[in-house]
Amino acid sequence: MTDTTARPGAPAEHLSLDEAAALAPVVTPAEAAERVARGAFLVDVRSEVGRSRAGSIPGATVADRYAIDDEFDLTAATRHTPVVSLDTPIVVVCGSVRGSGPVAAELRAKGFTDVVHVEGGFPAWKDAGLPTTAPVD
Repeated sequence: MTDTTARPGAPAEHLSLDEAAALAPVVTPAEAAERVARGAFLVDVRSEVGRSRAGSIPGATVADRYAIDDEFDLTAATRHTPVVSLDTPIVVVCGSVRGSGPVAAELRAKGFTDVVHVEGGFPAWKDAGLPTTAPVD
């Protein structure tokens, strides 16, 4: 039997798309961009290699999916400064919902109330014609 339990914040390649989407609310790239335009904190949890090869989203903050506890601890000096309360709106993007889903779910489990992740991840964001930077590689 295959273990389908994802470690919070860990990659979840073994999850189906439905399982990943069930971890936290999923929004379209256009809905995500609207949320960001209204002030949501955009978090990119892709690896450095992934961002170099595919490009980035201007204004997105890079977060380490394995350090969510530290980077989103409201009492820590190392937290992302736009995250000021558990009501801070957060949009998580990865290469797919399999990467963003576990991170969004972990943030929700920490008590954040307004966390979504992007359906189709960065590729869908780019395909929607939303702002991106060119790949470095």
